[in-house]
Amino acid sequence: MWREKIMSEIVRLRFDELPVSEDIKKAVLDMGFETASPIQSEAIPYLLEGRDVIGQAQTGTGKTAAFGIPMVDKVVPFEKYVQGLVLCPTRELAVQVTEEIKKLSKYKKGVWVTTVYGGDSIERQIKSLKAGANIVVGTPGRVIDLIERRALKLENVQMAVLDEADEMLDMGFRDDIESILQETNEDRQTVFFSATMSKPIMALTTRYQNEPKLVKVVKNEITNANIEQLYFDVKGKAKMEVMTRLMDFYGVKLALVFCNQKKKVDEVVEELVLRGYAAEGLHGDLRQAQRTNVMSKFRSGLVTILVATDVAARGIDVNDVDAVFNYDIPLDEEYYVHRIGRTGRAGKSGKAYTLVVGAERNRLRDIMNYTKVKIDKGVIPSFSDVVGVKKGMFIERVQNAIQDGDLDLFGDVFGALQHAGFSTEQVVAALVKMNMGVAKNEFADENLEGENDRNRRNDRGNDRFGNRDSRGGDRFGNRDSRGGRDGGRFDRNDSRGGDRRDGGRFDRNDSRSPRTGDRQRSFEDRGPRTDKAGKPYRQDANMVRMFVNIGFDEKISPANIVGAFAGESGIPGNTLGQINIFDKYSFVDVPKEYATTVLNRMEGASIKGKRVNVEIAKPAN
Repeated sequence: MWREKIMSEIVRLRFDELPVSEDIKKAVLDMGFETASPIQSEAIPYLLEGRDVIGQAQTGTGKTAAFGIPMVDKVVPFEKYVQGLVLCPTRELAVQVTEEIKKLSKYKKGVWVTTVYGGDSIERQIKSLKAGANIVVGTPGRVIDLIERRALKLENVQMAVLDEADEMLDMGFRDDIESILQETNEDRQTVFFSATMSKPIMALTTRYQNEPKLVKVVKNEITNANIEQLYFDVKGKAKMEVMTRLMDFYGVKLALVFCNQKKKVDEVVEELVLRGYAAEGLHGDLRQAQRTNVMSKFRSGLVTILVATDVAARGIDVNDVDAVFNYDIPLDEEYYVHRIGRTGRAGKSGKAYTLVVGAERNRLRDIMNYTKVKIDKGVIPSFSDVVGVKKGMFIERVQNAIQDGDLDLFGDVFGALQHAGFSTEQVVAALVKMNMGVAKNEFADENLEGENDRNRRNDRGNDRFGNRDSRGGDRFGNRDSRGGRDGGRFDRNDSRGGDRRDGGRFDRNDSRSPRTGDRQRSFEDRGPRTDKAGKPYRQDANMVRMFVNIGFDEKISPANIVGAFAGESGIPGNTLGQINIFDKYSFVDVPKEYATTVLNRMEGASIKGKRVNVEIAKPAN
């Protein structure tokens, strides 16, 4: 029987009391931690005993150290074979986990950690593995490729961890995960960390774990008590003005801004830069080198505002983030939890501000119901409020500069300005204006709050069969805009993909009519494709059909294709549309916004060890 404990009832352990080596205790102390988090307090003792564990925990709860400390402690140093394996859904998370484990193994000599993921040189990764890696952290698709190239051998793995298991299953990695686990020895210790306990995850635990212990953080603890959460009712056109006022008024030094679409990320970054802020964007179109560069500048403080999509932000772990801004209200309640978990870390306080426009109040209510936390309405600072704060900061800086001395070199500038006919008051005012970087705009004297009458109507509810919220669709129709197709994802009756029996010539790039004799598998037994809430994804006509030169002859399944596209391209697996698989080739519907990314990132990629060619399908002549 699994033993389940509520974390609030657990006495938190001190790291110096754990039965681990002094090297690890010293490394943990260097990281600034003395007391274990709830998930760490419960999971680490079981893992040190060699027990299998299921940890239900969200981002920001300390789960990496929960499995990283026992993994590092158990490694036999200076042995050049893989003893620990961590699977992650995205390259960003894989990099973050690797960095954390390297910190934990700082004083334990002879422990080598390697990261493997798509989008980076596989030859360089193979070279790193051959040099000797004790712990491998990677994405499932790349791990499979390395196994099939015989560059990665897992028969000596003592601990295998699936980090964010639910996310990997959502991205279509189930077949890859099972294949990987089957490559490891049966006596391994198997650990699952997941935000949810869905049926697919429970099925995996039943098959691959031995009497696991279940530990979890309840929802009330997911939203950190150190985080001040506020929402602001705003006019849609005033979002940027409100956000920058909040940044200036509260003196935010390091901020994360979340948008729902990569196009919006680019727009927000451009406007922030025009306003004089040091901002950069992070989304799926960036190559790995660009992502690494952006994150490096954000961690060092050269970039003070990072604007990102939810998927791209997976794995961001920066302890000094002052505030998180939901520029767009998240499409999923869980995304809200992931977002705000990026601030208020390591015992510090943080702020989470959500900008709400009109009918989005309904989605905000869903978030409050989910997190069991009341989010209060904030007051938008006026233009004069912001100017007042900046005046105070300017006066303080001037006082500090005077006290520092060495002003003789600049004394003649004031005299030159007076000689030009400007008064002392004019010169001082101009310098203050230039230094503060605040100028009146069309919003300066305007009320930026949303239209109250309309909001009150939304609060009273909608008609029974009308629109529930701004995600689109009616109560019994389309739920949201996250992608996918209405009804079954693998609809064999698609008019573009059915067999043509008229004997006509078939162009291999024709996405409408596969050649005579090719079989196309029916996926009707899978039922309609649904989201986490069990609701069908809406049909999205904004798709590009792509040709892939691999099919049933290579024992390819839809999950293999979804896993490869998501793992190599970094796009959400659940945004892919219809998949038609034939003997020697397949067709995949990809959202237009991701088409270029998929074509670039899938170049030279492999599916189940076979190098594939992906191109846009062309209609027959």
